Amino acid sequence: MFDFGFWEIIMILLVGLIVVGPERLPGLARTVGLWVGRVRRFVTDAKSEIDKELAAEELKKVLDKQNAMDDIYEIVEETRQVAGQVKQNLSNGIKAGNLSETGPDLSDGRDERAPSKPASQGHIEP
Repeated sequence: MFDFGFWEIIMILLVGLIVVGPERLPGLARTVGLWVGRVRRFVTDAKSEIDKELAAEELKKVLDKQNAMDDIYEIVEETRQVAGQVKQNLSNGIKAGNLSETGPDLSDGRDERAPSKPASQGHIEP
């Protein structure tokens, strides 16, 4: 709080001795010492309480982020399971002969295995 040097303390004691008198100076010094101790404890306790509140707030933020990450991990795991099931179904379909290994060509939106319409009916295929 205050950082007094040697000469500052001597000056304060001399002024106190002159103003208060030699009989009451020890009692006044004791009272001032008690109040200074109380103020220091109060400041230390207040600082400690603020630090605890800040730490609790930081912990809450970390837990909120962790909960959000848990939700993301659940979605990723569900997606992996569905992808594995789709892959297994495709693999089973290929083994059973239901699908070709490359699958239908969907680049122009048509299945090459489907029969094409004859062009002799007067219209041109796109």
